[in-house]
Amino acid sequence: MPVKKPTPPNPFLLTGYLSPDYFCDREEETKRLISALLNGRNVTLISPRRMGKTGLIRHAFHHLNIGKQAKCYYVDLYKTDSLSSLVEQLANAVLGSLDTTEDKIIRQVTTFFKSLRPLFSFDSLSGVPTFTVDVKPELAEYSLTEIFSYMEQSGQQCVIAMDEFQSIVNYKERNVEALLRSHIQHLTSVHFIFSGSQRHVLENMFVSANRPFYQSTQILNLNEIQEQSYYEFAKEKLSGHGQTLNTDAFGYLYEKLAGHTWYVQVLLNCLYESGEPLITLDVIDDTLNRVVDENEATFQTFMRLVTPTQAKLLRAIAKEKSVQQALGQSFISQHHLGATSSIRSALKTLVEKELVLDAQGAYQVYDRFFALWLQRQ
Repeated sequence: MPVKKPTPPNPFLLTGYLSPDYFCDREEETKRLISALLNGRNVTLISPRRMGKTGLIRHAFHHLNIGKQAKCYYVDLYKTDSLSSLVEQLANAVLGSLDTTEDKIIRQVTTFFKSLRPLFSFDSLSGVPTFTVDVKPELAEYSLTEIFSYMEQSGQQCVIAMDEFQSIVNYKERNVEALLRSHIQHLTSVHFIFSGSQRHVLENMFVSANRPFYQSTQILNLNEIQEQSYYEFAKEKLSGHGQTLNTDAFGYLYEKLAGHTWYVQVLLNCLYESGEPLITLDVIDDTLNRVVDENEATFQTFMRLVTPTQAKLLRAIAKEKSVQQALGQSFISQHHLGATSSIRSALKTLVEKELVLDAQGAYQVYDRFFALWLQRQ
């Protein structure tokens, strides 16, 4: 009997993925991603943080699962710092999806995986047995081989999404890229999505001729959802709640937040919560101001963590909204920023700290609410 999907109290979801009913557009990106995977091409998915990478992956997985075209596994590498922690995340994703109520599955796992230590426990409410995996660091490479062999021999197509994949360049082991590539190039039933937010790092990994993953994937860049598509989605959800949002008002909201998915979604979530029958520009401004005010303590902390030069540069970029020539004499002189060498160093640091987004040569303050707060200063 199919499980009934829950109805969220607010249709503008800020975390997780529920169903296509609460997912906006991305039809072309979804089609390209699924097509690449089903035709045996691995994909590198690149976009700024909070643009919707994880949502797109979950949406593609939903369609692959519904069509029973592949078994899908999501692995977040953001907090991993070594090969053994990567393998542990991968093992828990793959083995955690198994039905541990069946004894034969448990026997199969413990027999097949010689190097892994399954840790069995029981859910305190349901009593259902579950298990996680403990990976011995010295056996991590062997454990990785076992996991990939298990998936390759499973008799079905598998897809693994490794989110924040650029994390592996900071592992204490220096050969992880080469090790993963040596395994992946021999797999025929397992395909990969390598996603991340640090564009330059990922592009270097997959485009540089001296790196193991050179030209091994199809690169898919994820940009803003088109304004008209987002408007249609927002209008439908709000009208079902007795609220009216016209095109001009949404365009104002979209422009204020540079179309950045998560920030637009937060505003729509708050507008839905307000229950305002007619969403005007004043209503949008009041809501934006409230959200920015609520985050003021965080923004003040940001400013305490940067130098005076970096703070001045942040304010200048926020005022301009988007800067093509951040090292150009016109921009530097207009905002009295000082020596070009100092601004170059400050800009590099702000990009590394992810306070400033380098959108292919156009510099913007990464956090859209932070940008609005800076414009007030």
